[in-house]
Amino acid sequence: MAGAIKSAMKRAGKVQRIPIVGSGTGARAYLEPEEVQRLEQATTNVRDRLLVRLLSRLGCRISEALALSVEDIDFQQGTLTILHLKTRLKLTCPRCNVGLGRSHVFCPKCGIEVKKVLSESKEHRRMRTLHLDEDTVEMLRDYIKRGGPVSRGGRRLIFGINRHRAWQVVRECARKAGLPPLVNTETGRVHHVSPHRLRDAFAVMAVQQDDSTDGVRMLQEWLGHADIGTTMRYRKVAGQELKEWYLKLWGKEK
Repeated sequence: MAGAIKSAMKRAGKVQRIPIVGSGTGARAYLEPEEVQRLEQATTNVRDRLLVRLLSRLGCRISEALALSVEDIDFQQGTLTILHLKTRLKLTCPRCNVGLGRSHVFCPKCGIEVKKVLSESKEHRRMRTLHLDEDTVEMLRDYIKRGGPVSRGGRRLIFGINRHRAWQVVRECARKAGLPPLVNTETGRVHHVSPHRLRDAFAVMAVQQDDSTDGVRMLQEWLGHADIGTTMRYRKVAGQELKEWYLKLWGKEK
């Protein structure tokens, strides 16, 4: 694992570093904790506040948050269980059944020209258990007592809204809170604050608190990343942090 993290760190070093929100000058890439708090305070009802709270304090994906049900919460332990369901397509050679990539023209094993491949759709299920802070546990308890969850398909969904509505909630609250658009660190394009930006804010805050090998590994597990390289993207440092890092290399840190 340590070797994989070091390799990912080398790859991450090749990516252009973009300053984090609040670092002074330059592009605005991530929300600061204070801005996330303003976003939550801009909500107008308990459901929306809870949605922003779970996205920002757990760093979960919007699809994971919307799939949460009352049955996924363990109030005694103060945890919730997230099921991550992903469908993958497996391609194989029709003659020798060896695995193929999408770009293969010839089978690497038997050498035949691959004009038609056999495809098989497989579902991969992964579960992870996340801990909740006491305030969020009480917010969930109160929300459920008020009858907030929505019964659907034999489950009591916490939110009962679709992805589009969740995006509208976050975007509208960001507008009310006066939050600026953010820059995508991969493309450089500017976007409005979205649910995934709350996941980014959580990850950046976690890395700022602990960017050690163990810290990054724990963050990978918490976020549910299959590839450590995905987690390493959050190690981008900003303005003053980069300067302090450089000075430390030469023993001139003040």
